[in-house]
Amino acid sequence: MSTLLTRRDMLRTAAAGAAALILPGMLTSRADGGPAARPADPDFERLLAWTAALRDRGLGRAASPIGASAVRVGELAAGTPYEPSMLEAYLRAGGSPSDQEPLTLSLTRFDCVTLVESCLAVARVAGDQGAPTWERFGREIERMRYRGGERRGYTSRLHYFSEWIADGAKRGLVRDLGAELGGVEDRRPLRFMTRHRASYPAFADEQVYREIGTIEHRLDGRPRRVIPTARIPEVSGRIESGDVLAFATAIPGLDVTHAAFAYRDAGGVLRVLHAPLSGGVVAITRATLPEYVAAIRRATGVLVARPLRG
Repeated sequence: MSTLLTRRDMLRTAAAGAAALILPGMLTSRADGGPAARPADPDFERLLAWTAALRDRGLGRAASPIGASAVRVGELAAGTPYEPSMLEAYLRAGGSPSDQEPLTLSLTRFDCVTLVESCLAVARVAGDQGAPTWERFGREIERMRYRGGERRGYTSRLHYFSEWIADGAKRGLVRDLGAELGGVEDRRPLRFMTRHRASYPAFADEQVYREIGTIEHRLDGRPRRVIPTARIPEVSGRIESGDVLAFATAIPGLDVTHAAFAYRDAGGVLRVLHAPLSGGVVAITRATLPEYVAAIRRATGVLVARPLRG
């Protein structure tokens, strides 16, 4: 996850787990210099199967909305275990936050943000010509997860999900729908990470801590547009299946507590497809989107972004 989930897990005292990693310099190559095929494993088998499923349905075509492709991947991922703090595993193993961050990849376990990123990455891989590769999947994750698409140290990751949306919108990966859906500006300063320093292992490094503080202050000039909880029923008809949702919160210094996809079922009812901490597996809510948001403690509404082919 991005630190969005780390914050959430800290608040709810979740346990840690392992993840599939691509480490810098660890990829192998063929004798001709091209990338070697990744050995068969459950994660790669899912990439192959899910890509094939999208292409069989015509969801890999450029004319097909990428959100529709992403939620189809989410349907295929239903029942997959939730795993907290996936992106922090390298720090718990003794890695340095100032070195290039390992690229954490998994299709067999998710937190809320890695589910969103992985479904979109598979959808984009399916839109390419040729056989899917684990390296191609990794590149798609990398350009969503890191500021400007450039993976460097811990501070290059988009820890606040509202910045994930803003950075992706700047680079044509998503379209922020906050303004057109009548979102209200949230100008509260984001300081949650630096005000909870003890909860972030990376902040043992003073320079990393200070860099995150600089990023937080830089975000002061970029207010989030939140669709208030009471207004969600009015705009639900304009939210498409596959739109990315982020659930805004009144917690001081924090932008959102959860990320997910909007999901319109066969009857046209708008629900939520997500990897929740409660329940422990990827699932589609029984509650409608307005009902789901209304039930979240201290929720103030949602941020909505529409995925683009990029």
